[in-house]
Amino acid sequence: MRELINIAGLKKSFYTPAGELKVLRGIDTVFREGEMVSIIGVSGAGKSTFLHILGTLDRPTEGSVVYSVNGCSVDPFLLGNGELASFRNSTIGFVFQFHYLLPEFSALENVMMPGLIMMQGGKRGFQRTEEQGAWDAGKLKDRAEGLFNDLGVYARRHHKPGELSGGEQQRVAVARALLLEPGVVLADEPTGNLDSATGEELFRLLMDVNTKRGVTFVVVTHNESLSRKCHRTLEMVDGMMIHH
Repeated sequence: MRELINIAGLKKSFYTPAGELKVLRGIDTVFREGEMVSIIGVSGAGKSTFLHILGTLDRPTEGSVVYSVNGCSVDPFLLGNGELASFRNSTIGFVFQFHYLLPEFSALENVMMPGLIMMQGGKRGFQRTEEQGAWDAGKLKDRAEGLFNDLGVYARRHHKPGELSGGEQQRVAVARALLLEPGVVLADEPTGNLDSATGEELFRLLMDVNTKRGVTFVVVTHNESLSRKCHRTLEMVDGMMIHH
């Protein structure tokens, strides 16, 4: 599998009145196209901080995160704010423990939102492949409805989030993350707010997406039984990464 993300010497510190708090202490790792990787570790070990930096939602104190995009190496933290937002929107999908769906919009409108924002900006930004071509509202709608079908919530696409179960809401969040065909989906405790049966079903759907669509997944989870179903597992211990 080809290299997708290369992380080298990654450190993150926060500064408080009590002094420097070192959260990430020097991480070196690689994520490859098409793999599904879990990250485990106790609370406070730095898992979410690492994922936020990987997703360009936060900046490292030291070190680099380099993506391979269209055969070129891109350090997103060297981009301007507008370019960075475009890169994030078109290259990275996010699924969090809480779905963060907008309550006033239908499930379908929520899923289409990243694409509508991208269209309003007037450009796609970073495309992974030339074959993806230009997006328009019709293509976005077709893509969204296809994802609803794949994730088993097609009949619920016109419902508001408040009318959906927790599992359905999280499936909608997964569809939203996949809309623009990102190279990687970062999932932070995606089953943490669900009962065990619903969580296992959602995880199975993520694995199906990984297998059928070749999307790379990096999943932070406390559920070790689910983590063992991934291609490989990384453990965060005191801000350092252990490869299992």
